[in-house]
Amino acid sequence: MIIRGDEPEQIRLLRKLYRPGNYFMQGNEAVAYGALFAGCRFYAGYPITPSSEIAETMARELPKLGGYYLQMEDEIGSIAAMVGASWTGFKVMTATAGPGFSLMQENLGYAVMTETPLVLVDVQRSGPSTGQATKGAQGDFFQARWGTHGDHPIVALSPTSGQDAFWEIIRAFNIAERLRTPVVFLFDGVLAHTRELVKIPSVDEVEITYRKLPQNEEEAKLPFGDPHGDGVPPMPLFGHGYFTHVTGSTHKENGLRDVYTPEVHDRLVRRIHRKIEKNRHVYEKYEEHFTDDAEILVVSWGVTARPALGAVLKAREEGIKVGLFVPKTVHPFPGERMSELGKRVRAILVPEMNLGQMILEVQRYVNDDVLLKGVNKIGGVPLTVEEILREIRGVA
Repeated sequence: MIIRGDEPEQIRLLRKLYRPGNYFMQGNEAVAYGALFAGCRFYAGYPITPSSEIAETMARELPKLGGYYLQMEDEIGSIAAMVGASWTGFKVMTATAGPGFSLMQENLGYAVMTETPLVLVDVQRSGPSTGQATKGAQGDFFQARWGTHGDHPIVALSPTSGQDAFWEIIRAFNIAERLRTPVVFLFDGVLAHTRELVKIPSVDEVEITYRKLPQNEEEAKLPFGDPHGDGVPPMPLFGHGYFTHVTGSTHKENGLRDVYTPEVHDRLVRRIHRKIEKNRHVYEKYEEHFTDDAEILVVSWGVTARPALGAVLKAREEGIKVGLFVPKTVHPFPGERMSELGKRVRAILVPEMNLGQMILEVQRYVNDDVLLKGVNKIGGVPLTVEEILREIRGVA
């Protein structure tokens, strides 16, 4: 594991094993190597299409860095093992697809309630149920936000390429550590299996964040308190001299269970929400293209943002004033910026590989006088530049 003080040895190993340069690799491989650079040293998973190359890469590479790979009996055991390893100080990750993501929901909720840093990669595939097991999709947008029960926040990221995935998975780990929270990484089967150029940087170019540890005995006794006022308590690690009680039931600041006192539950859940809501600067990220003069706005995410950009470029060559907005952090949704952009355009198109999910989030932040239209495609085949361009022309 990497805890403060172990960095020099880990940097030496990374520098020795992974030379900077341009590589031709799958998106899944880019995710795995990004996780290694971020400090992930524990992976528990169950192979499932189309995410299996992440597990294969981690199984091969983790032992070289002194890390651990566990193939579990199922996805329920996988995320449970991650929670346990995280509490001993490991940076942890698993990868799955839709059916496995469904199985992980209960323990994802446990990770939210126990404020356990972990990264969960969902390589989306076509569903419902088994669906098209080898085909990509974007049908898990709302599952990432609302899949587990209860009143809880979640952070979810979504990259647009293999190169983007390398850097965004590092950002996912940094957010998880900084805010002591699980982070969902919404990838998809198309990008996962696309081989393209990925530039591996020098380890010195990678900024790494570590979780806050207790500075004294008093902080260690309050693993669910708020000594620094930012909603994020220091995390006493198992095996490091502290007695810590961890439960998914409602608990007091000292970790002890109290399911009867309304004030205890209110205080705990409000703080878990507050640490996400008040730290948008830590996780919020989006890209904009040609939004300054746009009269039509295309809003897209993940794999579909790529043909969306191609369509926007072609439309502008035809004189159509169209821009593109790409949320990289899809939950919490960047609603404030979406609202600002919505006031400046007369129409918004939302291309995605589903029958309409992110569009409902966009709808919350734009006025009724703006034409809002989905551009949707399912069946495991991504939208094309031409299909999106046709919709832009129709609106124009």
